[in-house]
Amino acid sequence: MLFSGIAALLLALSSGSAVQGRAAPSVATPTAAAPVTAAAREESLPPSEQEAKAALEKSPRHGEFVDVKAPSGGPVKTWIVYPERKDKAGVVIVIHEIFGLSDWIRGVADQLAREGFIAVAPDLISGHGPGGGGTDSAGSRDDVVKLIRGLAPEEVTARLNAVREWAIKLPAANGRSATIGFCWGGGQSFSYAAAQPGLNAAVVHYGTSPDAAALGKIQASVLGLYGGDDARVDATIPPAEAEMKRLGKTYEPHIYEGAGHGFLRAQSERDGANLKATREASPRTIAFLRERLK
Repeated sequence: MLFSGIAALLLALSSGSAVQGRAAPSVATPTAAAPVTAAAREESLPPSEQEAKAALEKSPRHGEFVDVKAPSGGPVKTWIVYPERKDKAGVVIVIHEIFGLSDWIRGVADQLAREGFIAVAPDLISGHGPGGGGTDSAGSRDDVVKLIRGLAPEEVTARLNAVREWAIKLPAANGRSATIGFCWGGGQSFSYAAAQPGLNAAVVHYGTSPDAAALGKIQASVLGLYGGDDARVDATIPPAEAEMKRLGKTYEPHIYEGAGHGFLRAQSERDGANLKATREASPRTIAFLRERLK
């Protein structure tokens, strides 16, 4: 009887499955797709524009805004970040893009401090914005661009001189200095090297080169970093390279194929070419600065 009862039960179960018209589901079948997580930031690289704010909030380094006295136009609001080291450090002046003193520029400065430099990033339109403000007082990015385009070259040089003189006299500074600039600031970094004979080095990120007369005044070593898909800027490289070589001066241009203008800020764009350029340009920049500011 026991055998016949089990057989009846199995028959009933089989009939039930037939009535439902489907097979029992496999327990191994997932019911939902796994969530997609964003890739972690590479800590050895400057943050991209999207990563900058979070990187600043996470940074253990001391950063603050200070007002640096300038010869005219009022004080220059300047972001300064100190490295964590026991000996004195070289100063790197971070010259912002045509978009002003943004979180991204502050993030770049913080990364330079991580690498052992005193990084100072002046807001070169300080006092020119609404109510006597600077970048943060402008209503839009277009307004910032308009204010920067209105700066006279003489004022830019005077403000950079004031920030440099203040920074190299800091107790934590070793007296040596460099500039690093991006886009509009890249061109300013190159031009400032001609205006300031005491500068030890200049880094140019996708900025245009000055004319031959200015190149003749440069004493600093210059490192240039450019996107391959940036014809407007790249057209100014060969003449500068030829003239600097003729004059026996140091100019090292590097062009990253496939990368676009602004590759360090827009690292996720151009199908990986911008990130590849950043990965190659960043360690080259740090090695260059360490050699010339030690």
